[in-house]
Amino acid sequence: MKQLLQQYMSRLTSLSEAEQHAILDEILVETYSKGTVLLRQGEVPGKCYFVLKGCVRQHAVDVTGREVTSNFYTEEQAISIFNAHKPDKSSDYTLTCLENSVLVVGPLDTEREMYAKHTQLEMMTRRMIEESFGQVQEEFATFIASTPEERLKALLHQRPGLISRVPQHQLASYLGMTPESLSRIKKRIYREHAELEL
Repeated sequence: MKQLLQQYMSRLTSLSEAEQHAILDEILVETYSKGTVLLRQGEVPGKCYFVLKGCVRQHAVDVTGREVTSNFYTEEQAISIFNAHKPDKSSDYTLTCLENSVLVVGPLDTEREMYAKHTQLEMMTRRMIEESFGQVQEEFATFIASTPEERLKALLHQRPGLISRVPQHQLASYLGMTPESLSRIKKRIYREHAELEL
């Protein structure tokens, strides 16, 4: 699993192989069972994560008491915690493992020490976050301007495997529609696709 991180280090830094191995020896990789809650809404986060294997759902209960899914993190995605702007530093969402997952765990209290010791690691992390944030911004702008059917088509194009990995009601919440609407749209898309293949 750590080979994946080494690939990132080779691509985004000029660290020697010995330096890469020194960092990999310090990095914590943990296995979590399906259903494990990594962080609860309202708690102060103490860790950030990088998904090596599995799927983590980001969700929250809104002011009406409705549970809303805002993201799914899968392989090679960083789960960054952006809460420094909040006075109480609490999380706006809950993170739950939807599958048995293998994650790189970064304790936030030792993050600065790690970056001070390995300066290129901070640069690599920043570049990974910038890449991810740019993609999220682009997807969000497209999402807002899209119809429910266009959202599903975009998801099928960008993350085709996700639809079979997460429960339909959570996927519907993420796409901003009811499970019934999602079911109807899926049937229509698959029917159109089948007709095109004939």
